[in-house]
Amino acid sequence: MGVLSTSPSHMDTCITSCVQCQRACEECFTACLQEPDVQARVTCIQTLNDCSEICGQAVQYMSRNSAFAVQLCGLCAQVCEQCATECENMQDDHCKECAAICRQCAQNCRNMAG
Repeated sequence: MGVLSTSPSHMDTCITSCVQCQRACEECFTACLQEPDVQARVTCIQTLNDCSEICGQAVQYMSRNSAFAVQLCGLCAQVCEQCATECENMQDDHCKECAAICRQCAQNCRNMAG
């Protein structure tokens, strides 16, 4: 159920997943910046940033029940999948955890997009 009693609840799972993914990407982004091979992570870091931002936007669109929420969730799923792929190329735990969260978010966004 949404925060307000009048809010639509069919988007709650996707909203929760996007919030978790956004946080994971921000945390992974910060951790990647501390790794000794930071230069080798440029594409991963950029994708983490993209993923975090689109997840945040998806939450906003779904929360206001925007007519464009479904389309944005479709794009969010694509970005989350790409982020997961980039993170899986790294060998550290924070990237592996982030990849799993991104994959789950992508699935929830695909479900939302129908």
